[in-house]
Amino acid sequence: MKVVNLKQAILQAWKERWSDYQWSINMKKLFPKGATWDILNLAEALLEQAMIGPSPNPLILSYLKYAISSQFDDFSRDLCVQALLDIMDMFCDRLSCHGKAEECIGLCRALLSALHWLLRCTAASAERLREGLEAGVPAAGEKQLAMCLQRLEKTLSSTKNRALLHIAKLEEASSWTAIEHSLLKLGDILAGLSNPQLRSQAEQCGTLIRSIPTMLSEHSEQLHKTGFPTVHALVLLEGTMNLTGETQPLVEQLMMVKRMQHIPTPLFVLEIWKACFVGLIESPEGTGELKWTAFTFLKIPQVLVKLKKYSHGDKDFTEDVNSAFEFLLKLTPLLDKADQRCNCDCTNFLLQECSKQGLLSEASMNNLVAKRKADREHAPQLKSDENANIQPNPGLILRAEPTVTNILKTMDADHSKSPEGLLGVLGHMLSGKSLDLLLAAAAATGKLKSFARKFINLNEFTTHGSEESTKAASVRALLFDISFLMLCHVAQTYGSEVILSDSSTGAEVFFFETWMQTCMPEEGKILNPDHPCFRPDSTKVESLVALLNNFSEMKLVQMKWNEACLSISAAILEILNAWENGVLAFESIQKITDNIKGKVCSLAVCAVAWLVAHVRMLGLDEREKSLQMIRQLAGPLNSENTLQFYNERVVIMSSILELMCADVLQQTATQIKFPAVGVDTMPYWNLLPPKRPIKEVLTDVFAKVLERGWVDSRSIHIFDTLLHMGGVYWFCNNLIKELLKETRKEHARRAVELLYSVFCLDMQQVTLVLLGHVLPGLLTDSSKWHRLMDPPGTALAKLAVWCALSSYSSHKGQASSRQKKRHREDIEDYISLFPLDDMQPSKLMRLLSSNEDDANILSSPTDRSMSSSLSASQLHTVNMRDPLNRVLANLFLLISSILGSRTAGPHTQFVQWFMEECVDCLEQGGRGSILQFMPFTTVSELVKVSAMSSPRVVLAITDLSLPLGRQVAAKAIAAL
Repeated sequence: MKVVNLKQAILQAWKERWSDYQWSINMKKLFPKGATWDILNLAEALLEQAMIGPSPNPLILSYLKYAISSQFDDFSRDLCVQALLDIMDMFCDRLSCHGKAEECIGLCRALLSALHWLLRCTAASAERLREGLEAGVPAAGEKQLAMCLQRLEKTLSSTKNRALLHIAKLEEASSWTAIEHSLLKLGDILAGLSNPQLRSQAEQCGTLIRSIPTMLSEHSEQLHKTGFPTVHALVLLEGTMNLTGETQPLVEQLMMVKRMQHIPTPLFVLEIWKACFVGLIESPEGTGELKWTAFTFLKIPQVLVKLKKYSHGDKDFTEDVNSAFEFLLKLTPLLDKADQRCNCDCTNFLLQECSKQGLLSEASMNNLVAKRKADREHAPQLKSDENANIQPNPGLILRAEPTVTNILKTMDADHSKSPEGLLGVLGHMLSGKSLDLLLAAAAATGKLKSFARKFINLNEFTTHGSEESTKAASVRALLFDISFLMLCHVAQTYGSEVILSDSSTGAEVFFFETWMQTCMPEEGKILNPDHPCFRPDSTKVESLVALLNNFSEMKLVQMKWNEACLSISAAILEILNAWENGVLAFESIQKITDNIKGKVCSLAVCAVAWLVAHVRMLGLDEREKSLQMIRQLAGPLNSENTLQFYNERVVIMSSILELMCADVLQQTATQIKFPAVGVDTMPYWNLLPPKRPIKEVLTDVFAKVLERGWVDSRSIHIFDTLLHMGGVYWFCNNLIKELLKETRKEHARRAVELLYSVFCLDMQQVTLVLLGHVLPGLLTDSSKWHRLMDPPGTALAKLAVWCALSSYSSHKGQASSRQKKRHREDIEDYISLFPLDDMQPSKLMRLLSSNEDDANILSSPTDRSMSSSLSASQLHTVNMRDPLNRVLANLFLLISSILGSRTAGPHTQFVQWFMEECVDCLEQGGRGSILQFMPFTTVSELVKVSAMSSPRVVLAITDLSLPLGRQVAAKAIAAL
């Protein structure tokens, strides 16, 4: 066949837009069986035809693909190869397609095929060159190899081409495997060549090809910053308020911040240690100090062990930890202050614990210990005679941890076999600060719930006895009392959720759990003194009143302590009524209260629990006698005590009563002296100044935190109190108003870092308010658009993305204990705000849809293939009954509407910043990412914005795991 016929065939193919299949069929008709193709002529014809248009058409590329794949594996035909390379040279850096999405996917596949052929051609040329060198003909194949490498480099240097190849790789995994094999083969051949220029060029091409699958995960770390207040505040928040929390949620939250802020690992670990030392220095004396010590020396090493699993290699992470300690040792004033507070070399304890956990090599540990020891020699105040005999808390906490394990084993034994032995163990636990040490160690190592469960079982076992001697009854009474007091102390110190069993397991609910849920006063819990739990069987109440009114010693044999605890409230009511009506004198009341607390302190705790609920319901002039009775129950015993460990039990009882009464005493301006020596004062009580509006307090504390640049423990407690008092909407809305007042870029950035950590007090609820109420309110009200100017607008976009990512990544997990404790106010019913029926416009969309163009936004998914609201989340069948999912879906609908509208302004700029931050914090837009809620049509609108018109952005914001997502991405990139 003559060349002219071939050209005519190509012209006809071009005119009629033949598909690959049509081309294949027609070529078989044109060329008789066995005829040899003139590849050179075909290449020339394609080249001539391709140059007709202003840019290469994907159809021409498909003919080239056919020509390459049909027959041409004979790379020895230099002219033919050169002609095909010339064609590639023409189109490889200016590919485009403005056709249908299917054609754009075809372009991706064709480019992948061309890359594979080019790699094979390069390998063949390199092989010829090597053979030529061995045969003494150095020029053989060198020119062709240089041409191939030049085309490879030109093709791969284009980000757009690499993005199209990235899509093609996901479309055709087997073809990508073939490319990887060709790349390995080429590397083996080039290794034997002596030409450094060609080898270097080939290595660069290989690097570019290997970077294609990971082109979405390339980030530069912040090397110019040394302080990261978000990490600092998160660690302080966790150590101050959530010692009992599991380590995994904290690890994930820290890793999220590390990714979002691009923090290098050594500086990340350094910030964690800095926060721990600040926490140790700031912690209030007593229980607070022990909690921080356990957090620093027991929990944080475990957190780092889990963080190690996220790193690229064990060796790398241990080197990063070593670097972090090297940096830490330069902060001598901080370390000296911590050592002075803890009366020991804190760094030494920490280094040994990290070495034990495999976070540091022994050589690194010894080197760091020696450096710190030399530094301490210059600080004589660290070794004062005054503190020489005080045992340091870090050493005590580290020794307490194995003791907790031993006690748990002891508690597993049969209590009926040696109750006296068990009593001895528990008695020792009550002495000094042993109990708080053990509880802190158990809390930091995740054993506190198990610890509490075993004491609940013991308490239940001792509630009533059968036939027993006086001694056995005394032991049983003591075991009941100690376990009851311990559990109250645990609930008050670490939260009631540590005590409660999981209702979903169907486990039996024991006496103490029932009493704690219905009768024990807690912050934010209002008790009803007339609740049935305070009104037991009248005959049991009468017998208890008679027992208490009998001034002889209380009988312990066969006493049912659970019934006594539940009956004491009604008994106290009768005694109180008798006193108020003059039937009983004050001396009788003193004897009755002594009888209540003289044997078992738990009866006094139950009595005060009811009195606290009762006082709340009385008028100011009716409270005197009830408060006096609380004072009597809390005061010292007027008679002899006859049971063991009484003084130790009274110390715990006084601590429990003080916390129980704190709210009601504050409200009634009453003072009660709790006599026990050594009871910790409540360090964060009465934080808010009296007679000052809480909004002023909020703005003031935020201004101070912003000026200082970091959040301290006291500020965390104030923020938590304000969040509890004002509610989530009030808290979030007012803090966002403060952020939008910042006009300096540096302050706005710092405000975002600090606000994010403050929002972690209740991230889930704050995110719902921020994304579902605050942002839509700003974006849909043109009178507020000026507030979204840079820098506050950029800062708000960053904060919104950080909150959205954090909440979405963690909302399937369980809420932390600090979040469970807070009473929830219903800010609004999210189902009515964002209705489930796709045909019914939500409130948010009614705010937006004022023109006919938006009418199809919420049309039914069944009658649309690419409507303006179709998103990847719908194809993944994400549960839209979840409030966070609904809020995210509606926010992205709003963003899509703003981008598609004809009105530009600060609100459109804000949307751009929001999307840029999504890409910067890159979590690719697939399943599990907030970007899956973005409608597919938003992609084409976004690429019209100059700052967003890059192939990498398109790849980042589309769900490439879906065929439709790949088509949308290919169409958007091919049109760039």
